[in-house]
Amino acid sequence: MTKAGPGITATAAADAPATAARLPRRRGVELSLLVLAVLLSVFGYCDVGLAQHGTIPPGAAGYGAGLGVLALLAHLAVRLRAPYADPLLLPIGVLLNGLGLVLIYRLDLETPGDRAAPTQLVWSTLGVALFIVVVLLLRDHRLLQRYAYVCVAAALVLLTVPILFPAVNGARIWIRIAGFSIQPGEFAKVLLAVFFAAYLAANRSALAYAGRRVWRLQLPTGRVLGPIVAVWLVSVGVLILERDLGTSLLFFGLFVVLLYVATGRTGWIAVGLLLAALGAVAVGRLEPHVHGRIEDWLHPFATIEAGQGAGQLAQSLFSFAAGGMTGTGLGLGHSVLIGFATKSDFILATAGEELGFAGLSAIFLLYALLVERGYRAGLLLRDPFGRLLAVGLASIVALQVFVIAGGVTGLIPLTGMAMPFLAQGGSSVVTNWAIVALLIRVSDCARRQYDGRVAP
Repeated sequence: MTKAGPGITATAAADAPATAARLPRRRGVELSLLVLAVLLSVFGYCDVGLAQHGTIPPGAAGYGAGLGVLALLAHLAVRLRAPYADPLLLPIGVLLNGLGLVLIYRLDLETPGDRAAPTQLVWSTLGVALFIVVVLLLRDHRLLQRYAYVCVAAALVLLTVPILFPAVNGARIWIRIAGFSIQPGEFAKVLLAVFFAAYLAANRSALAYAGRRVWRLQLPTGRVLGPIVAVWLVSVGVLILERDLGTSLLFFGLFVVLLYVATGRTGWIAVGLLLAALGAVAVGRLEPHVHGRIEDWLHPFATIEAGQGAGQLAQSLFSFAAGGMTGTGLGLGHSVLIGFATKSDFILATAGEELGFAGLSAIFLLYALLVERGYRAGLLLRDPFGRLLAVGLASIVALQVFVIAGGVTGLIPLTGMAMPFLAQGGSSVVTNWAIVALLIRVSDCARRQYDGRVAP
């Protein structure tokens, strides 16, 4: 009998390597789900062509092959560098991206002079390429913690640059040069998530227990809380100058969520809601552009009563109502009547009209599953930075979905943000693929640490 250490039987010692070798990687599950995601996207593409012209679109094979190749390359990168990653993250991203391309193509058929699907496919390719680069080159998410201040400096620069460019649809959030345009705020949100996670992880004890106690809230010292509040105020102030209130709300929500997770103090949620309410009232009254959106939200049918026709929000509500439970069918709706933002801000209205409440619920469940898997990876990690980074990245997706869905359904005022993966927007889709890549890396490390038998 082989000699074992104290408290460990010889049989257990002999079985440990075999158990570690049997640790499932679940890459086969991921590949099967990717095939299903690509097939569903191609089916939707063909369904649009059949509804519009009675025939399968001539580019269906090319679309399916292109999406399939992108999915396969991403899968191979994960299989090579992150074999223990969550098998649901990549298929969800592929399915949402593929469905977004289908919806944009469907709307392109109604606007032949403005074809956005080919451009969105190019941006999707760049997004998957960035995904592959991050998965292959970033071997450990903890390396990002070293560059926290570089990230925040880059984020502030990206947020400031659009002020120098002309406003587009009332907001200064774009950089347009020679027909090429990007939205720097999309990249800044990931960089700020890295900074917030790194700073809060390094100072979580001081934030939770130092300083004065006011009622039931333990306030940290100004020396600890001051830098992160200053960064948040500068970023939000710049966004207000740019009239990009949707991203301002996103950054504020991200700040409050990570502060709560880092300290475990529920009082920060109450403080955050109070400050958000005060800020919304102040900006809504003082900023004409925002005030107009609030008026449209409060009175969505005012233009109809005035004989001026339905506005965007009213048309969006009509689209959801027309969709009913099962929808009109892909390619058979009329949401293009919403106007210029139908492929971006209001693309969810197209999904609601043509896929119905059932299809819309399925889309929301995909987002919810993506967010849940991000939170799950964060909870399994032992290092504070990784936990906060995973929660922050997942919260970015959750907050965006809530703000956009709430705006187009009349729950809250419109903010002008892009629905993750679905809406037209190159910067948005590239950034979302970067978020999925980071969650892949974090989930791989989380499962290794949780199991304890595979080196993290």
